[in-house]
Amino acid sequence: MKISFSNEVRKEICSSVNDKEKRFACLYGMLLFSRELSVGSVCFQSESGSSSQLFAELFRRVFRTVPACKTNTRRNGTVLYSYEITDPKLISEIYSRYRIDPEEREINSEIIATNSLGVFTAGAFLACGSVNDPEKEYHLEFAVPDDKLASELKVLLGDIGVNAKTSLRRGQHIVYIKGSESIEDTLTFIGAQQCTLDLMNVKIYKDVRNKANRIANCDSANIDKVVNAAVKQLEDIKLIDRTLGLDNISEELRDIAQLRLDNLDMSLREIGDTLEPPISRSGVNHRFKRLAKIADDIREGRTDDKSE
Repeated sequence: MKISFSNEVRKEICSSVNDKEKRFACLYGMLLFSRELSVGSVCFQSESGSSSQLFAELFRRVFRTVPACKTNTRRNGTVLYSYEITDPKLISEIYSRYRIDPEEREINSEIIATNSLGVFTAGAFLACGSVNDPEKEYHLEFAVPDDKLASELKVLLGDIGVNAKTSLRRGQHIVYIKGSESIEDTLTFIGAQQCTLDLMNVKIYKDVRNKANRIANCDSANIDKVVNAAVKQLEDIKLIDRTLGLDNISEELRDIAQLRLDNLDMSLREIGDTLEPPISRSGVNHRFKRLAKIADDIREGRTDDKSE
């Protein structure tokens, strides 16, 4: 089974958390944005094996213990990894170490090193974030369990120039980002540089493909336009020939009419170049308009055997 783009991002983030400050900040993001954060329980959940393993490793390094992991395989085959902490002493230590108030979640930037804000946000992404396959749609989001926390995350992203928006979906506060450049900036900020390059490559491919499609569609439309115009000119000429006879119209109109009868696929420019002396494309177009006027007069009964 092909790994999703979200899991590619998660996997890359997990491989980049490699020093003490980053580990501390990343775990803070994972805990603060976790599914449940209350007086009696802390619960971190993820469908990513990489995120699950990182949570256990970070928790072990910071708190010298590893909470039990429960797994649940869903009908679609995905595995949900759950770490639930209910020991009052350990919960108290978590909240004290990270200065977390379970009744009011908020980002405490004072305990995060300035150069670790990105990895803190990466922890938040591992806890509640996802990103769509860029081949289908440009969309990255955080499903945040708390209104105030969602607002603070939006501000944090704004500080790096990312214009995030918020919405409410099934009781969760969604902080979402649209637009390839904003998603690229976010992925780079949270340590997924390779995934950023992958997204940029997809964008380049899509742009080239769309441009090629536009050119093809334009060429097709132009061909249809030329063919339809030539067919109309042919109908006009045949009507004139049946009623007046081509010998009874001016020589310059007769020459151009005969060229069209013999060459349905010729462009106006090619017809003009064939005439002696040659004339411009607009000159050819003007003569066809004169032929069309004669044909329209015939259809409406406004002509006798006279020609222009």
